[in-house]
Amino acid sequence: MKPSANPGNNDIFTYRRLRRAIGYLGIALPVLLVVFSFIPFFKTEVQTSISDYYYTNLRDIFTGTLAAVGLFMISYKGHWNESLLKNDQLLTNVAGIMAVGVALIPVTPEFEVENILTLIPYDFSWLGWFHYGFAALLFGSFALLAINVFTIGQNEPEDIPVSTINENHIYRFCGIAIIILMILVPVSEMLKLFRYSTLILESLALFFFGAAWLIKGRALGDRGKLGEKIYREHNAEGTEEQ
Repeated sequence: MKPSANPGNNDIFTYRRLRRAIGYLGIALPVLLVVFSFIPFFKTEVQTSISDYYYTNLRDIFTGTLAAVGLFMISYKGHWNESLLKNDQLLTNVAGIMAVGVALIPVTPEFEVENILTLIPYDFSWLGWFHYGFAALLFGSFALLAINVFTIGQNEPEDIPVSTINENHIYRFCGIAIIILMILVPVSEMLKLFRYSTLILESLALFFFGAAWLIKGRALGDRGKLGEKIYREHNAEGTEEQ
């Protein structure tokens, strides 16, 4: 096989494919769960939260997707930074472990559940708090990655103005949106706004998480006017950005 003219490009494109995979999985999870809930074959009603799908026939989609996101993030070789809040390598590993934890340790069910097998075969209600803790750390890591990590080391050419849809603006917006949505989840639970408020808020948080990773993975392309406005690059192909 003929070697690549620029082997470094292979690493760049591999990173981008991995980022896109993480982004697509994050966005697809709530969409698949809700859509399949309307298909009689799966015998599953729309649940009040994403975590509640653990106790339905769609459990494999819930656990499998989260486990895949977790493994992808653990295998993602981020950059090391002395600041813990900007440490790509640390935050992606934490997020990956938390994603696997959310998948394997279920939330405490709101109703009596029979014949449900779990990784930890004990009916301890406090195990549900581990699930909530993992979920909080997971979304917290997502937000920190978008706000503190994705915005590091971007191009700043003087001849290209910063547009409204510049990638850094998108990352910060997504990160802040995730934080706000996660604060609203317990608030909506206490106020009992409406039946599916938690499901909607969690789905929106996953959408913003996925959107940030897709932009980082250049899923919309990086050439032409759109690429110039988002990435401030005349021609992004062949750059050394990771």
